[in-house]
Amino acid sequence: MSKESRDFFWPSYVDLMTVLFLVMLVLFVLSFKLFQDKALENQQTLARLEVELEEKKKLDEIKSALSRLDERYFQYNERHKRHELLVDVLFQQSRAEIPQRALGPLRRAGENLSQVINSIDDEDVKYLIVIDGRAASYPKGDPRNITEREYALELSYKRAVALMKFWQSSGIKFPKDRIELVAAGSGFEGAGRTGDARDRRFVIQILPKVGTLGE
Repeated sequence: MSKESRDFFWPSYVDLMTVLFLVMLVLFVLSFKLFQDKALENQQTLARLEVELEEKKKLDEIKSALSRLDERYFQYNERHKRHELLVDVLFQQSRAEIPQRALGPLRRAGENLSQVINSIDDEDVKYLIVIDGRAASYPKGDPRNITEREYALELSYKRAVALMKFWQSSGIKFPKDRIELVAAGSGFEGAGRTGDARDRRFVIQILPKVGTLGE
């Protein structure tokens, strides 16, 4: 190798090594940054899973507590994911007044619901309790199911309000800071209808709200 070649080779070799070093340095910095980002993502995922696991435990505790509702008054409908009030509240047609014979069982059902809800001693758990009133529809195809739809919604809402007021007047209390009690009316509509007078009964929706799952 001539002197001129050696003089050209070594600077070029140094330049090449310098470039390779810079490339390796850049790759190292990028890899380290990706590693940090992935580690942070894993930490956030782990924290979220821990929160969800804690919320799942609370929901399981709530489900276990609600399973203690008296079966004489409440039945959980697995298909429709709701509690149904079994008290035989067969309203007179087009009336919202609760029949006298149903008042005693309804009061005991409310007391049982209040007792079970209050037994769940967790300030982080709040509930939305919906009293859903119903109205028995006319036979399928009857035009009154359409023409009287608005009336049925109003009637079923009044029935729900009647139950809510009855519970309140009977001294049945729910913790105001944890419970939101709402009256609603489904009219002729709603899932799980039987197509007979039993559709005038109540459906009780108990919706626990826990942390992020309830937001």
